[in-house]
Parts: sequence; structure tokens; C-alpha cells
Amino acid sequence: MVEIFPDPVRKEWNKWELRGLVIVSLFVQISLIFSGNRRKYIAKRRIRIFIWCAYLLADWVATVALGLLVDRQGNSTSSSYSNKEYGDLTLMAFWAPFLLLHLGGPDTITAYALADNELWLRHLLGLVVQAAAAIYITLLAWEGTLLSFLTIPMLLCGIIKYGERTWVLMSANRDQFRDSVLKDKDPGPSYANFMEEFCLKEAEGYNVTAAQVEEGHSPGYEFENTAGTPSTLDPDARRILHIADYFFETLKFKRLFVDLILGFHPRDESQDFFEKQDCNTAFEVIEVELGFAYDVFYTKAPVIYTPLGLFSRLMTSCITLTVLLTFATSIGVKSHKHQLIDVVVTYILLIGAMLLEAYAVRSLILSDWANLWFSHNSSKIPLFVGRLVSSIQSIEKGKRWSNSIYHYSLLDFCLNQKSSGFHKVSRFIPLHNKLYNLWEKLGSFRQLKHVSVSPELKAFIFKHFREKSTDTELDLKMLFTCRGTVSLQSHKSYGVFKWAVDVEFDHSILIWHIATDLCYNLNKTKRGRHSDPDSSEQECDHHMIFSKKLADYMLYILVMCPFMLPIGIGIIRFRDTCAEAMVFFEERSITSKLEAYEMLGQVNTKVFPSTVKGDRSKSVLFEACKLAASLNEIGDPRKMWRMVADVWVEILGYAASQCRGFDHAQQLEKGGELLTHVWLLMAHLGITEHFKINEGHGRVKLAVT
Repeated sequence: MVEIFPDPVRKEWNKWELRGLVIVSLFVQISLIFSGNRRKYIAKRRIRIFIWCAYLLADWVATVALGLLVDRQGNSTSSSYSNKEYGDLTLMAFWAPFLLLHLGGPDTITAYALADNELWLRHLLGLVVQAAAAIYITLLAWEGTLLSFLTIPMLLCGIIKYGERTWVLMSANRDQFRDSVLKDKDPGPSYANFMEEFCLKEAEGYNVTAAQVEEGHSPGYEFENTAGTPSTLDPDARRILHIADYFFETLKFKRLFVDLILGFHPRDESQDFFEKQDCNTAFEVIEVELGFAYDVFYTKAPVIYTPLGLFSRLMTSCITLTVLLTFATSIGVKSHKHQLIDVVVTYILLIGAMLLEAYAVRSLILSDWANLWFSHNSSKIPLFVGRLVSSIQSIEKGKRWSNSIYHYSLLDFCLNQKSSGFHKVSRFIPLHNKLYNLWEKLGSFRQLKHVSVSPELKAFIFKHFREKSTDTELDLKMLFTCRGTVSLQSHKSYGVFKWAVDVEFDHSILIWHIATDLCYNLNKTKRGRHSDPDSSEQECDHHMIFSKKLADYMLYILVMCPFMLPIGIGIIRFRDTCAEAMVFFEERSITSKLEAYEMLGQVNTKVFPSTVKGDRSKSVLFEACKLAASLNEIGDPRKMWRMVADVWVEILGYAASQCRGFDHAQQLEKGGELLTHVWLLMAHLGITEHFKINEGHGRVKLAVT
């Protein structure tokens, strides 16, 4: 029999296997607690991949290590077992509670994606099984020594941590979260009793009517009053924090994330506030609200920021510190009862657990939840504590989202694919469809460009929706059901471009994207020949840049996040359009981008493309060329780009309002989407179908005369 691994190698593996797994488990926990919350404001794919690997590895390593401990403790009575070969099992049994701590996970990440919250029952079963395994290990290794007794409080800490994670996953589950934000059941006044009394009075000869009585409701929030209260935050940040908390918690705007309806009083208060604000304040409030939503769905915040949660955090920190000090004074590094390497590993686990607790406390103090609590209770906090917290908060101001978007250009993608060596080889060597599709997918990722969202773009978007929400001649329902019609009508161009917006939504995105790309690059080339643009040209440049950014961003949503858009055949249209563009470039031997844009701009589209091509291919390339030609016929670039920019904002708003709240919540773990911010902004301005406008507060009483 041939042995792949020699006996000495296997002995060394057995000796270091468990120790290595325990150290790796601690390292993964440290990585998660440092990076888990950073994905909220970093949209780079590399950090998401790193966190995804660490998140999956964390549970796997800790579970395997616990299983190995159970196996070794069970075999410790065997005559073939050797402490010298496998390590000191008495001390190793003390590691079981730390593995439970690791399974509980850090405070900064409990779920990688919303789907993890749906698996809370699996984690509950894991809690029972793994806690039973840790207790079993402790009982097998029990010797009545101080070390055995130190295991008990650490077991309690591990069970608390794992229980917190399971409870948070259950609370963030879609059904549980929906139930938690629903109002109490309201049967209303007893209709049967009312009618009995009504009929009785009427039988007695009285003239009885049902008089309507308007019920009062709580007054609106005094937003300005928050700036005058003492706190560790500056007045503007404190005011924004209070406003966001009021909208998210008190007015229950968090219901939108599970597609529930709000009453008209929250709409009126929100609309009245946001219509009076500038762009910066509005988007800052929305950022804080979405930060609260992220914490609710992906972290332990719903448990930690409660009296019971704070008490358990204080208890686990004190227990860990006490056990560390007791272990250091009673056993020490030079103990003759235990192997030196196992004592060192135990110290690493204890110090690592303490550092994790310290970092968790630091994160707790820096969070918006803590700032909100300090703001409400600043008068009860001792002065030195307030100064200490202020100094810690001044070191690092928390970011709430990436403030960036991805760009994706269809024509750039086609040109890059055409020039790639893989595409050239595929023309001569038949390749499997799956392999070619995989290469296209990788090409899509390479094509993505990450750019920041400028304050000017935010201001343009905010101004657009604020003006529409205050326009008394417009039906607000029109604003979240149209995708360019209102803007074209306002620019008196609906008749000319009706065909480009009265099509399926993904169809509209593609033709407006390509047309915008063509007009942008051709216009940019012409502008490059001139210098010293006047103010009107600078204004035109702003709208041109806004249009280009939104066009590329919406194509990214269509290709990479199609679940955020209404159901359609967008991917089929995208692939067919890319195929036709690549054929067009190859037939004319086009290699440069400028040449490609110029050749497409010269295509005569007098006959509508679908008349010639039929409906078999879903390509919209030359429909987009026709749209670009029609746009250039406007003559005035400033007017044209203002109209195009307005159309794109309307397309953005339609996509945001049609996306389900749970899908918006899903994107929070990827650094957030501009689409999500626009969705919540529109909701605050009353431009959404999630308000039950006809909900009344009236009751009736008997009027007897």
C-alpha cells in the first residue's frame, strides 16, 4: 500500500491541525470585525470578495475545530492517544468557548446578504448543536481545577454571542421584520353596538344622525429644536441625525423596505420638510436613514443598542477581561502542567477576544445609534465622559455610503470585445456557448468604471424631483409611472420622441443610452476644436455630463443588476445589440472609438430599423442612431442636453420607484446605489405609490336631537 503522506508528516499534521484551525478562526474574526462594516461605504469588488470569503470561512473553520475537539476528547481514553503527539487536551478543551464566540461573529456583520437572514432557523439549530458540543467537551475534560471553572463563564459568553447573532438574523428576516413594523390591530369602533344604540334612540322618537368627528393626530416633529441641546456632535450633524431617526423609526419609513403602505400624515410631514431643504441636507438625511437600514439588516445593531444588549456587551467584556487576568496570574507562560505552545495559543485566544471586545466598544461609540443616544441623554452624562467620547468621535467620522456609481458603455464594451484576442480566436475555432458567455461576463466586469457622484449631479436630481413634487398641475402618480413623457412634454418635444419612450422600459434605456453616448462623444469632439467656452456652453456641458453619467449608470443597472428593474428582455436586447454593433464594426474595419462614433452617426435611418430588420433580432442599435440623429436636429445643444438630462432623471426615478424595497436593501451591502437614494428621496417628496392617500382618521358619534 502506497502512502501519499509519510508517517512523520501525518504526525506533524495531527500535532498542529487543531492549533492552526483555532488561530485561523481568530484571524478570520479579526478580519471580519475590521472590514465587515467597510463594505457599507466601499463599493470595490475586491473588498466584497474578501468579506465573502472570510464570512464563509469563519463558520466552517470554527465548526471543524469544534468537531476535532469532540473527536480528540472522545479518544483521549484510548491507549494509543499521546499528549505529546496531539497536544494538551485539558488546555485545548478551554478553547471550545472561544470557538463559540467566533461562531457568534463580530458586531459589524451578521449577514453577508439578505438571504442569510432567511436562514436563521439553520443558525438556531447550529447554536443548539455547537453549544451542546462545547458543553460536552467541557464535561469530558473536567478536572475540578481553576482552568475547568474558568471555562464556565467563557461558555456563557460564547452562548450569548451566538444567541445574539441568531436573534438578529431572525429579526432581520423578511417576515419577522414586516411583522415588527406593522401597526397594532385596530378593529375600530364597534359597528354592532353603535347600530344598536342608533336604532334604540330612533325607536324612542329621536332624530338621530351619525356625526363625523375628526380625531386629532400628534403634531409634527420640531426639527429645529434639536440644534440647541448639548451633545458630543456639532449642531448640524445632530439635527440631521434626529431628523433621520424621526423619519425612519417614528414615521416608520423603514416599512418601505418590505413594501408596506404608509399613511398620508407621514407623507405630508416628510414632503413639507424636504421641499424646504437644500440638496445637501436632503441627501445627508437619506444617507443616515439608509445607514440605519443597513445596520438593521446586516449587523447586530438591533440587539446591541437596547438595554439588554448593552448589559450583555458589558458583561461579556468584563468576563473576558477577568478570565484573562485570572489565567495570567494563576497559570502563566512557564507552567509545568501544560505544554508551552498550548499556553501561548490560549493567551492569543484570550488577548484576541479582548481586542475584539475593545474594537466592538469603539465601533459602538462611533455609530449613529450611539450619537443619537448621547444626544438624547447628554445632560445625564458626566462631563469627562462626554469629552472622552467627543475625542474618540473626532478621530474617525463614519462614512455611510460609497457616494459612487458604476459606469458601463455598450459601444466601449463592443469595441473592447472586438479587439480582444479571445474574440479573434473564436472566429476560427468553435467555442462552447458557456465558455463564450463566461468570457463576455468577465468582459463586462472589466468594462465597469467606478466614478464618484458629484454634488452637482445630486443637486440636479434633487431640483428635478422637488420642482415636480411642488407642481400643482402635475399628478404625482404620473411621476413614478412615466419614464420620459413628462420631461418631453415640458420641453414640447413629446410628439417627436414619443416612439423612444412609449416602448418597453429596457428598450427605452438601451436606445437612450446609445443615443446619449453618440451625441456626447461627437459633441465632445466638436467642442475640442474650440476654446474659451462661454457660460451658456458651460451650462450645456453640465447637462451633457449629467446625461452621460446617468446613461452609463442605468446601463450598468440593466446589465449587472436587472433584478432592480421591471421584468423584461433587457439582457436579450443588450446581447443582440452588441452582436449587431460588432458586425457593423467588423464590416467597416473600425478600430478606434472616434471612428466608430462617426460611422454610426453617418448611418441614414430614414426608414425605421424594425421595418427592415423585423422582430427576430431584438437589437436596437440603429433605433438609437435614429434617436441620436433626431436629437441633433434640435439645433440648439443647450436645449437638447437639458431635455436629455431631464429624460434621464425621469428614467432614473421610474426605475427607482419600480424596484422593490427589499431589492434596494440588498444593494446596501455593496456600498449602496444612487438608485436607492433616489427611491427614498422620491418617497419623502411623496412621489411613490407606497402612501395610502385615502386613509382616514375620522370616527362617528350619535347626534341626537
